[in-house]
Amino acid sequence: MKSVFLKLFKSKIYIALWLFVFIVVVGILGFRVLSNYSWVDAFYMTVITITTVGFGEVQPLDDTSKIFTTFLILTSVFIVGYAISIITEYILSNNNLEELKQKKMQKKIDALNSHIIICGYGRNGKQAATKLLAYNKPFVIIEKNKELIDRFENDSTMFIHGNANEDEVLIQAGIARARTLICALPNDADNLFVVLSARQINKHLRIISRASQETTYNKLKMAGANNVILPDKIGGDHMASLVVVPDLIEFIDNLSIVGKANINIEEIEVSKLYDASSLKTIRDLDLRNKTGCNVIGYKDGNGDYIVNPEAEQALLPDSKIIVLGRPEQIQKLNTVFDIKH
Repeated sequence: MKSVFLKLFKSKIYIALWLFVFIVVVGILGFRVLSNYSWVDAFYMTVITITTVGFGEVQPLDDTSKIFTTFLILTSVFIVGYAISIITEYILSNNNLEELKQKKMQKKIDALNSHIIICGYGRNGKQAATKLLAYNKPFVIIEKNKELIDRFENDSTMFIHGNANEDEVLIQAGIARARTLICALPNDADNLFVVLSARQINKHLRIISRASQETTYNKLKMAGANNVILPDKIGGDHMASLVVVPDLIEFIDNLSIVGKANINIEEIEVSKLYDASSLKTIRDLDLRNKTGCNVIGYKDGNGDYIVNPEAEQALLPDSKIIVLGRPEQIQKLNTVFDIKH
């Protein structure tokens, strides 16, 4: 809509410019021919006539020149008025378009429930948004840099312009209805403040925060963060692992958990696989024969993990399994059990 309006505005402003140039040329030629002015005097008379500043004439005008000057004044008033109206229309319409766009965006945000809020659209925030988009998870981004919002805002990415430290901005993002908050601000103090505010507003919110310093880790945990990520530490550990066990790390890096057609690992709630009222085991599900996928992990309702669980592991309610397989096997698993993400 905005691009269409800009094209229309440009076409109108081009017309106004051409009309202005035309009236200036006519004025100069008219004074040059009718009043026998020099080129400089003709240009001067044209400018003061069009702008109606009221300066005196270079020399007295005869009747023909007076009629021409009157015509020039009337014509220039219409042309200048037209140009002013075009510029005014653009300014007002541009403001209205921005306001309408914000209202439309806020209406979509207000309709969200159990969504994710990302605070900060820097390097970590962008990576989080990319993964959430791949999994079709609804999310809202809070970012205070307006230029960054204008550059990346689209139909699939919703932004709120503001400071995540302010409770009003968090409420505007739907913090009370949100399921998860990702604090990806570059400053640890800002992340700590956001975690404190968010935990006060929503006691059941899952909060994942970034931290630059290891000394901030415990503070963020005490403030209410469920998970604290140290990107620099993770990066250093990863590089060291490439020295110690390079083939293993390369294999893990090649396991894709982002995308629609190349996912190798999937986390699935047991409730999506069978009716938990009749308890089953991993052997009973028989995922290997039905889909080709292998169960490599189990997480119970208390959050405890079992790596490479036994076939007789009971699949209790509120638990999850981690499966590994080729992309086509993962897709078959989702199809056989009608799992939608």
